[in-house]
Amino acid sequence: MSCVFEKYKGNPILKPNPKRMWESYMVFNSAAIYLGGKIHLLYRARGRKGGVSKLGYASTNDGFLIEERLNHPVFEPEHGNELECLGCEDPRLTEIEDRIYLTYTAYGKVPGLLTSLKSIQIAMTSISTQDFIQKSWRWGPRNYPFPMVDNKHACLFPEKIGGRWVMYHRIPPHIWIAYSDDLTHWGDTSIVLSPRKGWEYFKVGGGAPPIKTEEGWLIIYHAVDKEWNYRLGAAVADSKHPHKILKRGREPILEPQEEYELKGVVPNVIFTCGAVLKDDKVYLYYSDADTVMCVATTEISELLGSLEKV
Repeated sequence: MSCVFEKYKGNPILKPNPKRMWESYMVFNSAAIYLGGKIHLLYRARGRKGGVSKLGYASTNDGFLIEERLNHPVFEPEHGNELECLGCEDPRLTEIEDRIYLTYTAYGKVPGLLTSLKSIQIAMTSISTQDFIQKSWRWGPRNYPFPMVDNKHACLFPEKIGGRWVMYHRIPPHIWIAYSDDLTHWGDTSIVLSPRKGWEYFKVGGGAPPIKTEEGWLIIYHAVDKEWNYRLGAAVADSKHPHKILKRGREPILEPQEEYELKGVVPNVIFTCGAVLKDDKVYLYYSDADTVMCVATTEISELLGSLEKV
């Protein structure tokens, strides 16, 4: 398979740090957002196998070289909150007006049961853009849009469409769409993207939050085949009707090939939570084998040109 994206020769750009227990085992699945002339990364990290996921911060000016990386988590499970006591996973960032919204997977337990039962669901919070840039991590209240629904990969659109806020989310094995009037209560949900044969046979799910282009909303998603290999695909949704897919790639845009992609904590996995459009180039931040973080780039015109009408 030929992939549209070119992988950075200096990959990986982020690795586990053995000197910091909270990120000594896995550094992966990073959100990305372009603010103040730099790309900010909010990545998932674990200190041991089966450990609690917390979110760390790093940034890059040129999209490749990490200039700053904080030595402490900037977001972690809320103390005493059973709904996310086992981890805050797979972050995604979207700027809406003067706030940045963080969507993530809350991994925890069903409250009140006599027998412990684990749960996974979408969670949301936000922070002012100014606080984020200044690294004053004053996050707002946490919200769970679909209470106790097995759901992941919430990707917010950065603007209202048809007078409502829009979200893509993943209830297996499809990508769904949902709408909201207040960014708190969500509904009117339906299937947008479903698995096809081959490299996306088993399931599809969210990747980076949607990017607005001249052709519509660019959607970068992940797909899983019969052998549990993870690859990335792309599609374009109608700019005014985001439930309508206009174009979709027949082949993956990125797949495991390098040794550090084929071997790791979870082999044969490429997964993304963030991409940035900067100077007509897409910077795609992705994790390999759930172990390290990498980046790949392509021209936006080349990526859109590789997709077929549906």
